[in-house]
Amino acid sequence: MSADLTPDDGSRAAPPGPAEPPSDYSLTLPEGWFRIPLSPEELDASVDALVERQFEGVDDAPHLKRQIRRDLVKRGRKSFRNGGIEFYVSLEMGGPLPIPASLVVTLVPPGQDALVPRDLAVSLAASGPLGREVSIMERLTGDIVRTRVRTEPEPDDAMGNTLPVTSADYYLRVPRSPAILLLSFSTPLDPIAETMVELFDAIAGSLTWRE
Repeated sequence: MSADLTPDDGSRAAPPGPAEPPSDYSLTLPEGWFRIPLSPEELDASVDALVERQFEGVDDAPHLKRQIRRDLVKRGRKSFRNGGIEFYVSLEMGGPLPIPASLVVTLVPPGQDALVPRDLAVSLAASGPLGREVSIMERLTGDIVRTRVRTEPEPDDAMGNTLPVTSADYYLRVPRSPAILLLSFSTPLDPIAETMVELFDAIAGSLTWRE
């Protein structure tokens, strides 16, 4: 992965030195997760590759292929506008059935969220939607603030979603920087939501910074 984690605040970059924030990060994901870079130069080609992989050997679903491609590109562009760096989609299978899940990695610029983890947790707990859980995961690379919420689909959902979605967000302070790296996971697998969140915890906890 390649991502410039230095916030763009309009100022001239400082000379390289020990005070510089890390320039990149690494995540360990299951083998069946597909990475989609969100830069405009890479998004369309990456989505095309994902759709072709999903529908390999299937020639009678052109409408479904177009719909999935359109939805992925739309989500990718929206995520990029919000500071998204990367988008991952699970292509794992549990026997004959897919295990749907996704991850969006976003760089949150300095601002009101640039707080110490416990202050951020208090802020998120006070302002979040009804039923959202907030906790702190202690890791060697630093404390991670985690939020979790289960959302029922709206009757007129434009994406056609009919299943409850479990979302888990992980906020990590970028070392030596006021910016935050946000990992946003979601899955519609309500019966095994606990297991999926354990997987999300493990992925978020695997993050390491590259100097």
